[in-house]
Amino acid sequence: MSIHLSQPQRRRVVLGLAGAVAAPAIVRAQPKWKPERPIVIYNPFAAGGATDLHLRFLAEKAGKILGQQVLVEIKAGAAGTLAPAQLLSARPDGHAIACMSINSLRYPHYQQVSWNPLRDFTYITGLSSYTIGIVVRADSPWKTIEDLIAAGKKEPEKYTFGTSGVGGSGQLMMIEVDQVTGAKFTHVPYKGGAEWMPALMGGHINFLADAAQWAPFVDQGQCRILAMATEQRIPKYPDAPTLKERGINAIAHSPYGLVGPKDLPAPIAQALHEAFTEATNDPGMQPILDRYIQVPWRRNPAEFRAYAEQYYNSVKPLLIKAGLAKA
Repeated sequence: MSIHLSQPQRRRVVLGLAGAVAAPAIVRAQPKWKPERPIVIYNPFAAGGATDLHLRFLAEKAGKILGQQVLVEIKAGAAGTLAPAQLLSARPDGHAIACMSINSLRYPHYQQVSWNPLRDFTYITGLSSYTIGIVVRADSPWKTIEDLIAAGKKEPEKYTFGTSGVGGSGQLMMIEVDQVTGAKFTHVPYKGGAEWMPALMGGHINFLADAAQWAPFVDQGQCRILAMATEQRIPKYPDAPTLKERGINAIAHSPYGLVGPKDLPAPIAQALHEAFTEATNDPGMQPILDRYIQVPWRRNPAEFRAYAEQYYNSVKPLLIKAGLAKA
């Protein structure tokens, strides 16, 4: 049986069907999140350091993208874990975020804290990874890593080294050096490179074992690299050997990124990820990374969380071996 419709009736049917088809598209087209007030990023390391410079550059660029000012606030201490801890009392609305280093995935294994890195944060975006090495002043009597190790064996614990905190990548690297070689050095923790560089140059410590806040000083001839904790030699410093070359399998991987409070809505996390990714793509970003030999470490929210889960659940044996955590 056929149904015959008048022209006005056919027009109404066609329009009704078009509306039905278009309706789902309208539902899917959600507007992107926009902040209602300035955003604060808590920085886990000292003012004026490599991380601080990186975050302030990104904050300026991301602020323009998001249409609100992005501020950087220093919350240094406890091996770089104080910054993300600030988010425990923050509202999950995107206006308070923090820079989280890999230290926050180790710290709860050997220190009592009020937070859990997998339960209490929303992972937003990966940013960069520190390059770590062992560095002395240019006037140091030690010309090679073998010289330093010999001194640490001859006079155990006499010589001091600086890092950005207990349980950080620098200290773990030096624990591995001690265990493999039998040398002993004394650890002096700081709140970041902006503190331990003046300590080295002022003669308050004997060497550094941490991220390349020291790179400009090496470039100016004020410091010398004894060894790098990398898989291969760094193109910028082709004469600097790796610890691995010297029979010490200490490879320090130290990424960091941005996290938000627990239960941050996914659209807000995604909007922040996209804004900071766009900021990272700015041509002015690479010179800052190059200055401190950092490499990009791009991760979206899901990838950053997956990395955090894998690392947090697998790192404890390393901390036990280092004598920081108990079995």
